[in-house]
Amino acid sequence: MTALRIVLPWPPAALSPNGRLHWAAKARAAGTYRRACRAQALEQGALRIEADRLHVALTFVPPDRRHYDLDNLLARMKSGLDGLASVLGVDDSRWSLSIERAQPPGGYVQVVVTG
Repeated sequence: MTALRIVLPWPPAALSPNGRLHWAAKARAAGTYRRACRAQALEQGALRIEADRLHVALTFVPPDRRHYDLDNLLARMKSGLDGLASVLGVDDSRWSLSIERAQPPGGYVQVVVTG
């Protein structure tokens, strides 16, 4: 399998583990983000993959120069990664991950999937 490159929207602050939202508002934000990431992946040509394991490399390109912790960004991405997993057909429990941060500005997450 060749590498699949996808650009996903920046995860909303409402999904931060440090957020103080009511659980219902956070659940709505998670559902909206999951659907947005699923739609973006499909629009960019992602298809079901027949693989036992995948490596997923995430590059966070922040929208501004604020400091973002990588562990927080990964937590904010959870519902987005679930949306991607549903498109690819490979459960995210069978993924290995690498994460990094790029220089702003941007406001997106670049995802590279290899099998």
